[in-house]
Amino acid sequence: MNSLLPLGTHLPFDGLDQPLELTRLLGGGTQGQVYAVRCGAEELALKWYFPSCIARDPLLRQRLQQSIRLGAPNGAFLWPMALLEPSAESRPLIRCQEPGFGYLMPLRPSGFQGAHLHAGGRMEISLQNILRACFHLADAFHELHLKGLCYKDISLGNLFLRPGDGAILICDNDNVAIDGQGAGSVLGTPGFMAPEVLLGAAKPSASTDQFSLAVLLFRLLTRHDPFRGRQELAIRCLDEPARRRLYGEEALFIFDPENPANRPDSEEHAAALLTWPIYPRSLQQLFETSFGAGLRQPGIRPLTGQWKQVLARCLDQRHLCQHCGEELFHSGPCWSCGHTNPAVLQLQLPRGQVAACPGNDLYPHHFDGRDSERLDQPLAQLVGHPTDPSVVGLRNLGATAWQGQLSNGQLLEVEPGKTCNVAALQQLSTQAGPITPIRR
Repeated sequence: MNSLLPLGTHLPFDGLDQPLELTRLLGGGTQGQVYAVRCGAEELALKWYFPSCIARDPLLRQRLQQSIRLGAPNGAFLWPMALLEPSAESRPLIRCQEPGFGYLMPLRPSGFQGAHLHAGGRMEISLQNILRACFHLADAFHELHLKGLCYKDISLGNLFLRPGDGAILICDNDNVAIDGQGAGSVLGTPGFMAPEVLLGAAKPSASTDQFSLAVLLFRLLTRHDPFRGRQELAIRCLDEPARRRLYGEEALFIFDPENPANRPDSEEHAAALLTWPIYPRSLQQLFETSFGAGLRQPGIRPLTGQWKQVLARCLDQRHLCQHCGEELFHSGPCWSCGHTNPAVLQLQLPRGQVAACPGNDLYPHHFDGRDSERLDQPLAQLVGHPTDPSVVGLRNLGATAWQGQLSNGQLLEVEPGKTCNVAALQQLSTQAGPITPIRR
């Protein structure tokens, strides 16, 4: 790929106190090229647009300035930091008749991988961390929409995942616009667009974001497309007219509870058939609404806050099969090995229950209804015994000691950073609220 900007040079820009060192070309697409740059001691990324992109999108500069002024909704976005115009000194060095403009943004840290790798089965990531990633996605777009903005191009290609903890990063934020303005040339990515956008009846908006978000969550959780079932197999060429039928005019969810005409094929769509039953009914119902009545009625599509609540509850009920170690989210036979497991010990909290499984966390929203669901500040963590996996402990991650009582009546105190055996507990009193094991 030929570079628009001269690599290895220090290039000055209007409005920047010091020149940027262009260290390497990271990639390019239809809009422009992205570079790793050094600004003093800080490493950043620079996106530089092709003149053709600027010509197609005359409001691009205005949108970028607007996004920079509003600031990032939260840390999940690789958000534009500064609009860069070439200085008189740098213009002759840009290998283009029209020098154009670009913007600075944070550089994607190491450890994050493209979400398409997971969708293609080429990423090692646990179900728990996929659910966490889905929660973070819903949270990120919740914050974006609260700012009165819409993203317009939600897809696998704009998302990075960190397999170790489910953290996410969302890129290509130069398409973000004020909700309702419909500005910009981007309508979305095929397969993720809301039907009304695909069929030309509406422009991208927060409402169409909600549909695209549901598609992305489904793709992450099942590694399959929500509309590619038997109807797709009857299509010989997936050209534009066929796409309009499959995703718009005749769209039918593969797990529609009323109409089985587009069910997955057992050979061609095995991943969908395997993964769909894993998840709790509450999560399946949100997809049924999104891809059922929500296809034609944007007003009833699940909101980002609903996704957050249901995904957080799924995480609360995660436990492990005692026979094969696979992650489960409800009782009954294991989806992987078929063995039945005994009921999992539950921790009763003021707002819900959490399965006593290593890796699960207790958060402020479990204790106080005024706290919305968040996954970044756990108060306690369930941990496995280092030598006996059948023993589960509860670690105090707070700043004050817990007071408790064991089943034999003995009193105990759990200092910050210390762990107590859940199986022996009668009750714990914490600063956030009580924790009571439920034995069935």
